[in-house]
Order: sequence, then structure tokens, then C-alpha cells
Amino acid sequence: MRIAVLGAGIVGVSTAYELAIDSHQVTVFERHAMVAEAASFANAGVVAPGYVTPWAAPGMPGKVIRHLLARHAPVRLLRPLAATDLGWMRRWLRACEPGAYAANRTRLQRLALYSRQQLHQVSADLACDFERSDGYLVLLRGEQERRLVQPGLALLRELGLAFHEISGDEARQIEPALHPDTPLAAAIHLPQDEVGNCRQFAVILRDAAQALGARFCFNTPVARLDPAAPATLELAGEPAPQGFDAIVLCAGVQSAALLRPLGIRLPLRPVYGYSISAPIPEPLHAPRSGVMDERHKVAITRIGQRVRVAGSAELGGRAEAINPGAVRTLYKVLHDWYPAAARLSAGVQVWKGARPMLPDGPPSIGASGIPGLWLNLGHGSSGWALACGSARVLADQIAGQAPAIDTEGLGLARYG
Repeated sequence: MRIAVLGAGIVGVSTAYELAIDSHQVTVFERHAMVAEAASFANAGVVAPGYVTPWAAPGMPGKVIRHLLARHAPVRLLRPLAATDLGWMRRWLRACEPGAYAANRTRLQRLALYSRQQLHQVSADLACDFERSDGYLVLLRGEQERRLVQPGLALLRELGLAFHEISGDEARQIEPALHPDTPLAAAIHLPQDEVGNCRQFAVILRDAAQALGARFCFNTPVARLDPAAPATLELAGEPAPQGFDAIVLCAGVQSAALLRPLGIRLPLRPVYGYSISAPIPEPLHAPRSGVMDERHKVAITRIGQRVRVAGSAELGGRAEAINPGAVRTLYKVLHDWYPAAARLSAGVQVWKGARPMLPDGPPSIGASGIPGLWLNLGHGSSGWALACGSARVLADQIAGQAPAIDTEGLGLARYG
């Protein structure tokens, strides 16, 4: 089949690769100049299936309200809030009900575990290195954090995932560069989780897809999908539309606008995250792999010769505006745990990315209900952790084959 993939973030490139593996003629359209230039550009790089859970969870609304006035809040609401943001929040509140949360959490973690398996398979097939490292450590500053993580640990036990509850001293043996003066009551060690360079992996997949015949068209924004023929797209600045046998929409937050003229009103909104990346002057003072500060929901990871600090979940505001408070929190957490890990005098990259998030948590993967149009979008902050599995599921569906996992609740049907 002749298939167009719209979007070349980590989900779009993974999709293009899997479709090319299946011998389809693939063309990827991307409005940026390179792969992984938007939400996939400078994320934390963590692949931790046990921690891929819905943001819509019981008790979360109260936490958001308490965070509104906190100086180092992990969640922020900023003005202006659009009417679509308010509608998204209403759906999110309904999804925080315990039954809905449990179902969505199960769907997400099923996909996350499969995706990690697929990531390892693709990595082995391509014999590639993408600055990966093993292990992930969740840092619990005090007894309050220790209590709050217990329900999550019960779930990890149910899933059979490997983890160890360890003392602060044991955590410092795993990550010896942790600041000795910052209180550390305990930690959760997940030895099978990992850290890797998402953007570098996307470049590797692009090259592999091209070697299989896929074509990438950069600096090529898609103006619209034709409502009369949804497998036909119009490119900005080009008079003639282009037709395909199928189109797969992986265009991040822009996807909602492309779907609206087709009668599909997907509640997809940007939830912004931040990161800072800086060179490592002395490796002994940097993390060996990745840690997360549970109190502030900030990850500190080693990406090759750089340290990356990533966190925040921000709804509303303006896409181009950097929130100084969010950036200050990242610097604070870095200083608390690894004060000598990064050279901050020059060369620091500050990044803000729009995570395309659906209110209930899981992405939307599969048929759109319109012939020829398929969806693989809405992965939120877990795009890197879910990309390889989502791509293989979608490729199997297009091929008319049963995917390797149950896809219940991962399609549009849950929105009626």
C-alpha cells in the first residue's frame, strides 16, 4: 500500500519504520526540518513501564489545587486557559474516577510493557546504540513520599515487574554521586528500566526506514485532509492534492485541527513539559543512569556526555512563553541531588515541549472510522516509552492482523 505518515516525532518515525518493514510504500510529511523536533526533542529519555500511568487518577484534582500556590509545583495551570482546555479538564475530572483510572492504567501498562519489548527487538535488529543506560531510581525524600508510593508498588507487584525498596544508603551505592547532604529516606530501584536518547533513536529509525524505501518530506506542513476523500491530503503552498491508499495521523497536538473538518472532535490538548540539558564536566559527579525526585516529579538522566533534568506538567498559557518558575524548579532539583554534575556557565539548553495528551491517559491507536484514515496519537508524556509498541500495533491493524496485545480501550470507541 501507498501510505502517508503525518508527523516525524518518535511515534511517527517508529510507525514509518514498522510500515516499511511490512513492505509498504511510505512517505512521511513533517512540518519541521528534522525528525523529533517537537515533543520528542529533549524529553527525559526514561523508559519505565511501571511508571507509565494516567495523569487522571483518584486524588489528583486535590493535588492540582494544592499545587496552585506552591513555589515548586509539579503541575501548573496558566492563563490564558482556552475553552478547549476547560472542556479537556472536565473530561479529565471524570477520568479520575477509580474505575476509569484502573481500566486506563491497565491499558497503558499493557502497551508500555509490549513497547519496551519492541524497543529491545528493534535495537537488536539494527544493532544500534542510542546512549542508553540501565536502571532507574525513584528518590523518596521523606516518609510522606514513602507512604504515597505504596499503591504504585502494589501495582508493580501485580504486574510482576522487578523493583526493590531500598534505603537511602543503598540508593547512594547505586548512584554514588547523589549529594550526601540532601535528605533521602528511601528509594525504589527498577533495575530493568532504562534511559536512552529518544531523538538519537528517531534519527536511527529514519535512516533504517529510508534504507527500506521510505521517503521523508521535511519542511512540509499539511494544510488539510480532504473531507470528501480522507486518504487525500493538501500540502501548504502546493496546488495539487496528493492521494494515498491510507494516511496515518501522528502529528501531535496539530492532529486535532486536522481531524475537526472530518467530523472527529478528539479532546487532544498540549500539556507542556520542560527540560534543561548541560555538558558533564566530570562523569564521577553525574548520574550513572536516571533518577526521579518523587516529591517534585523531576527526572535527572544521563544522556551521553550531558545531564538532562526534565519535569513539569503545565496546562494553558502560551506555547512560546517559557515559565521561569518551571525552569527554576529544574535547577533546584539538580542542585539538590547532583550539584556538580553539569557545567551551567555556558551551553545550557532550555527546552519547552507540547505533549499531546488525551484527558483519560491512553493514546488513540487504530482506525478512525473514516476509510483510509488511521490514528496513532495522544501519547502525552509517554511517547518515548510507548512509541515502538504503538507503531507495531498500528502496522498489524493496517495489515489486517491481530496485534500481539489486547487493544481494548486504545481506540476512538471510548469517546463514543
